[in-house]
Amino acid sequence: MSTKAAVVEQIFASSIAAKTASAQALSAAIAEAAGLLVSSLRQGGKILTCGNGGSAADAQHFSSEMLNRFERDRAGFAAIALTTDASTLTSIANDYDYAQVFSKQVSALGRAGDVLLAFTTSGASPNILNAIKAAQAARIAVVLVTGKDGGKAAKALAADDIELRVPDASTARIQEVHLTIIHCLCELIDREFLGEPM
Repeated sequence: MSTKAAVVEQIFASSIAAKTASAQALSAAIAEAAGLLVSSLRQGGKILTCGNGGSAADAQHFSSEMLNRFERDRAGFAAIALTTDASTLTSIANDYDYAQVFSKQVSALGRAGDVLLAFTTSGASPNILNAIKAAQAARIAVVLVTGKDGGKAAKALAADDIELRVPDASTARIQEVHLTIIHCLCELIDREFLGEPM
């Protein structure tokens, strides 16, 4: 086997190990988070998503699965990715600072009963921390998807908020598990609204 092929196999093995550890550590919390999202949607609430870099892609991925469909046809669910409006993001960053690009949107768009679904591999992003604070001020529940030690963002959570912390230190492995968490949430939400798949 070539050295490059061995590297590829090691990456796959590390990803599998991270997912196995996360399944054992997070299954109940993921189910609880899905229940919170379902409850909000049933009551006419919406899901606001955010993140930076790869986590911004995760936020948009989840939102698209909600608004369009996951694996089965259904009506769309209300979800807004706070990462997609370039004019809003750049105006807030320019007029105030980048640390407020999500919190100002949460304050303007969020209502009590909504849920903020925030993605951060490190938990150290100031704009995620500020988004959590804005959500709490508006009585918006928070589901925080993290890794490593959860960072300042995890410490800012209220008792009723939910953290889904991947038990791994590698940003790449954490991001891979975050995608699986997204798909778990989507599947559990669909099962609540559509029933068990045939």
